[in-house]
Parts: sequence; C-alpha cells; structure tokens
Amino acid sequence: MLFGLLSINSFSKDNNISATISQTGQRADDNELRLNFPALILGVVEVNYERFIVDDTGIGLAASVTLDKIENLSRRWYALPYYRLYFGKQKASVFFIEGNIALVGQKMFYTQYQYNGENQSPSYPTYEQSTTNFGFGGAIGVKLLARNGFIGEIFAGGGRLFGNSIAAAYPRIGICIGRRF
Repeated sequence: MLFGLLSINSFSKDNNISATISQTGQRADDNELRLNFPALILGVVEVNYERFIVDDTGIGLAASVTLDKIENLSRRWYALPYYRLYFGKQKASVFFIEGNIALVGQKMFYTQYQYNGENQSPSYPTYEQSTTNFGFGGAIGVKLLARNGFIGEIFAGGGRLFGNSIAAAYPRIGICIGRRF
C-alpha cells in the first residue's frame, strides 16, 4: 500500500513550483524524518518518515519496536502508514489531521494460579499469547517548522484494532523532533 501511495507522488507534482530543485529532479524539502521522545521514555523507539505529495498533503510511515522487557509491555512492534492533510500557510506545517492504518504485533505473558491440594504448595505456570492485528485510526496535531529545517510536532489520537487482539485499541500520541530534507 505504501509503495502504491509513493508511486502516485510522481503524478501529483506541480511542474510550476518555485522551490529548490535538486539534481534528481525532486524538491530539496520533500522528506521528513522524526523521532518520538515520549515513546523513548516508555521504552519504545518510534521513528516517523514522511514524504510530501503537495504542499498541504503528506504520506508517511511510523515504525516502532519495544526495547523494554517482554513481560512489561504487551505491544511489541507496529508499522503505521498514515495520510496527513495540513491547514497552514507554510508547506506542510501548522495544524493537521491524520488517518492511519496500523499493523500491530502483541505478546502477552500471564501467570495462572494452580493449587494441587491441601498440603501442597501452589504452582504458577506462565502462558504466552502472541497476536498480529490490524486497525484503523486517526490523530490531530500541530507541526512547527524552523527556518533551518528542524521541526517540532505534537499530536494525539488513537485507533481501533480488529481481530483476536490483546488490546482493543492503540494510542497515537507523540512529541516529535526531526529534520526536513
């Protein structure tokens, strides 16, 4: 799906754009790479890549993996392609709305108490449940662009997971810092 959206980019460019053109024929500020800092505090690395189709539209991919112990977090990884529509005078900045599709890998460990009689001690076998699910969601946020190409972004939202998932929903929250190139 992401490949299909990126290929649409070649047909949606306006030839009369007064922006800096690189040797490859692309504008110099068509891409953005960001890191979500609150996720790092929670033991999750989330990297966002976004490509701008036109000045007020972008498509991207947020990818995440958990660094913390498996026993502490149920969500192990996710890949989240998204589409954003921007409302501002600067290119792809100020207020935005986002629609996304999530592919989420979850793993849950739980212990079950078993008692085998009056004089025996209880046993605690541990069970593991792994699932991979998909879902749909959305978010709203604000993106601020500095003159030197650095950006700051705050967003919040969520989505619903379908299938045999451990959790029925996923959060989409972040404070990201990155660079436009």
